[in-house]
Amino acid sequence: MDYHYVYKDVEGASTQWDDIQRKLGNLPPKPPPFKPPPFTPSEGQDSKPKDKSWIDDKTEDQLEDLEDDPNLDDDRFLEEYRKKRLAEMREVAEVRRYGSVIPISGSDFVREVSQAPEDVWVVVILYKDGYPECGLLLQCLEDLATKYPGTKFVKIISTDCIPNYPDRNLPTLLVYNNGAVKGNYAGLHSFGRRCTPEGVALVLCQSNPVLVDGQSGSDQSRKAVLDGVRQRLIEKVVRDHEDDDAGSSSD
Repeated sequence: MDYHYVYKDVEGASTQWDDIQRKLGNLPPKPPPFKPPPFTPSEGQDSKPKDKSWIDDKTEDQLEDLEDDPNLDDDRFLEEYRKKRLAEMREVAEVRRYGSVIPISGSDFVREVSQAPEDVWVVVILYKDGYPECGLLLQCLEDLATKYPGTKFVKIISTDCIPNYPDRNLPTLLVYNNGAVKGNYAGLHSFGRRCTPEGVALVLCQSNPVLVDGQSGSDQSRKAVLDGVRQRLIEKVVRDHEDDDAGSSSD
């Protein structure tokens, strides 16, 4: 019998002679057979569990692309949640955003104010340079325009808007919606003893939801805006009162 016949077992090339020598201890044992590590796919977006947070991380375009995802079709909850998130994103995108007090001229008035979209509230300040009262109210409006970018704020020289408009009425605020005047406030006294952004905001919101935060056009959002305005006004009054008390005690 040929003990040197070469064969291959699961551990590689060997001979029967080698096997006998290993049993006698004349050769070292065979090395263990090579076993590749088990395959573990890398964790990607497709391997992550799909839940509400997975939907929330998607952009509007990505949510639209998921419409034909067969895996999502099998999960009725996620598909409904995808549609809800897409609708929310589109609603927010539809809210126009301004964010500053826009200067206009007399020839711009009809286009920028009277013909503004129906869902946009427009606050117009009639002013003149060199009047401290006008400067103070403009500062308040700049603050509000930043906080409520869904509301359109514009400024125009009074006589450019209305010829021979009396200076004694400056500054004047006009509030427009759907082409009609909804509010008219002549003089700084309309906004209380101290003209502050909080006080102006409260006056503007007394009868109409003028201030829009840019999050949505819903009544719930506008109610939240009004509640926030009232809260900030209370905090402002308390803070001013505390400052007055501190000043009195230091005298």
